Amino acid sequence: MRTKRFWAGVLAVLALAACDDFSAFGPEAGELRWALDASFLTKGAEELPDTNDFILSIRDDTGKTLYEGAYGDSPEKLSVQSGNYSVGIVSDLFTGPAFDRPQYGDLQRVEVSGGERVTVRLQCTLQNAGVRLKIGSEFLTSYPDGTLYVAQGADKLLYKYRETRIAYLMPGSFSLLMHNQGQMETLYTRSLAMREILTLKIAAPAPAVNGEGQITVAVDTSKIWTNDDFVIGGDNGGSSGTEPGGEEPQNAISVGQAAAHAGENGLWLYAYIVGGDLSSAGKTVKTSGITKSTHLAVADRSSVTSKESCVAVELPKGALRDALNLVDHPDLIGTRIYLKGNVVENYFGTTGLKGTSDYVKK
Repeated sequence: MRTKRFWAGVLAVLALAACDDFSAFGPEAGELRWALDASFLTKGAEELPDTNDFILSIRDDTGKTLYEGAYGDSPEKLSVQSGNYSVGIVSDLFTGPAFDRPQYGDLQRVEVSGGERVTVRLQCTLQNAGVRLKIGSEFLTSYPDGTLYVAQGADKLLYKYRETRIAYLMPGSFSLLMHNQGQMETLYTRSLAMREILTLKIAAPAPAVNGEGQITVAVDTSKIWTNDDFVIGGDNGGSSGTEPGGEEPQNAISVGQAAAHAGENGLWLYAYIVGGDLSSAGKTVKTSGITKSTHLAVADRSSVTSKESCVAVELPKGALRDALNLVDHPDLIGTRIYLKGNVVENYFGTTGLKGTSDYVKK
């Protein structure tokens, strides 16, 4: 949906007919769940954002807010009346030109019927656009007092000569401005599409004479990423693997995807460590006073404690167990991690990862 451009995303809604009894909430009640496919980012991101801090909004068709806040603090499910709902998420409340502010997001609309469980799969893509300048050394010689700005509307962002970061912008028109000798001049204007990262080469091959010189602005075609789908947890084209969960951590599957890969070996899984002691756990994993070093529980977000929403991870004896067990390292709870192993259908009463052979902490 395109109620706002930065909410646009790829719809991937999975509706599951449920045998759960929602009668306590009325005959027209159903259940709404959500999961963020968030295994990795591609070349378009300077840092992997913490999905716990993404801002989740859930509203009914009247606009009433059922939840708005951090994804990591959100409940695992909501019992709702039959009707239409919107589930949206953004990584950042981006409003204008800024460095180091890529915004990822998705918005999906879904219908929930009585007695039905609907799970919304959020697939985040880059929602804003960006500009990177490559300023030639001769430019400073020709315009020692010149100052460059990336401008959009009334907002201007100073772009220093040695700046290497991407200036992120809202999709739409922007201008490159130069202030020199008391005058502001527009050097270049262009429209940027969502997910477009444009690199511009700025050169001044001839020295300025009486304040006037030759300035060229050219698109660096080797550095333009146009309409790349920077999908969190998806196929991003620039990754080394081809199948989800494949040979490299950047192909990791989420906990929500794990059950569908039961029986597959050597897969990478992306998750948060949430607890352990599953042999004595009921429906909720243990989050403190853990006594077993042989395994731990991971989930798609750090607030999850429901055992059915977790993957149980085997910690084989050796360096991996020494590094990750929660008996010796209780501070690891809440840590983002990639784990490699064999997905099994049942381990401690939930989906499992056994034969764990490698890990990368984030």
